[in-house]
Amino acid sequence: MKRILFIIFLILLLAAVVGLPIFMRVSWHMADPKPLNIFILDKTVLNDSYQEHLSLNWVLKNQKYVKPDGGIYLEHQDYYGFFPDGLGGYTIFDLERNFAEDLEVLADEYDMVYYTDLYGIYWIEWHNQYPHIRPEAVPGRMGERSQWIYGGLTGNELAFLRSMKDRKKLIINEFNIIASPTSYGVRQAYEETFDMRWENWTGRFFNSLDTTINQDIPLWLIRNYMEQNNNQWPFKKAGIAFVRNDDKIVVLEHETHLTNELPYIHSSQAMVEEYGVAKTIRYPYWFDIISTGASNEVLAEYRIEPNSQGDSILHHWGIPKVFPAVIKNKGDYPYYYFAGDFADNPINLKSTRLKYIEKFDYFLYAPLTYERRSFFGLYYRPLVTKILDDYYREIEASGKYASTSSN
Repeated sequence: MKRILFIIFLILLLAAVVGLPIFMRVSWHMADPKPLNIFILDKTVLNDSYQEHLSLNWVLKNQKYVKPDGGIYLEHQDYYGFFPDGLGGYTIFDLERNFAEDLEVLADEYDMVYYTDLYGIYWIEWHNQYPHIRPEAVPGRMGERSQWIYGGLTGNELAFLRSMKDRKKLIINEFNIIASPTSYGVRQAYEETFDMRWENWTGRFFNSLDTTINQDIPLWLIRNYMEQNNNQWPFKKAGIAFVRNDDKIVVLEHETHLTNELPYIHSSQAMVEEYGVAKTIRYPYWFDIISTGASNEVLAEYRIEPNSQGDSILHHWGIPKVFPAVIKNKGDYPYYYFAGDFADNPINLKSTRLKYIEKFDYFLYAPLTYERRSFFGLYYRPLVTKILDDYYREIEASGKYASTSSN
């Protein structure tokens, strides 16, 4: 009898393992598509991974947001910015050739705008990716500063945001949009437009500050620190590097200066309940330090946890221990700013066509210490999904795509 029950159990288990993905896939295909005309801008597309906006595409595909013609959003073509051809050549398709009236037409046409990464492309990383374009050139180490090819927020791109704001359309922006290489004038105009301010500091966590082990630490960061500190780089453990816009470098090392090695994002209880994000989550990548005026609400904040020595260093350089991570406009237009490289996560699109996949988040995205995939699954995905869902309900209620949705 026990043997029979065991066999039945195995059969049921096998049926669940095989049948559940099929059910999730079929459910996804049966779900209604949601037409939404989205302007995506990404200037940091080095290769065909499209990593800087792939997290957004994951959400769009999983939630079945489609273009007005019913086509799915394709990560390799449905954006503006920098387009590598995979052979060492590239094309640029952006707003720089548009006149003011063209921007107004685009603002009428698009429902929302998301500027992901505007840091851009630099010569060394481009040459290292495609060494055959100049075989005589000596390969450089990734992270060394070099000639700028393309990047930064432009006046036309800001004008387009203003037009979208005037029309009360959804705007999502994130780091890096107004830090280097964006000009000071454009940055200042952006800050005035959206009542926020970049405080001239960016930062990043490194799981090891040992330069003999961690090749991800930019050479310019190491060199500048050593030039400013008697040619010394005494760090070996994990820590956080802060970079000021004039290249001043401040480094806090775990145990030496930090009681907790990583920055944490702490979300308000209201945000947790409304957006379904993790209450507290580690953030192991690039961020910018911002402040905001009264027209915006701080939904989540970064917290740095220094010891007394680290606290003294932060205070000396005017670096706050707590600063906004996610802000939202409180007025009559929907604007969000993510103060980090939120859309840049090492994920793939294999699971996008599985409905209810979010029910398995804590199995698929265990909150590991340095894992950016965890940040995607437990924070970015639910946050952007809820923002889009709320906004789409307004679009749907307006009847704009009624004929498309019914087809």
